[in-house]
Amino acid sequence: MTHKITDECIACGACISECPVDAISEGDKYVIDADACIDCGACKDVCPTDAIIEE
Repeated sequence: MTHKITDECIACGACISECPVDAISEGDKYVIDADACIDCGACKDVCPTDAIIEE
């Protein structure tokens, strides 16, 4: 199961540096590449708005 970023994302950037496989990219909100995500949850742990959920 991978993670995804919801509309609650405020594009703060906290998650990007935590991803060990660089699966997160910028856009209107940040996006997680499901093919690259290893489901470690590191991004979810640092998100200040709880915008990252398990898909």
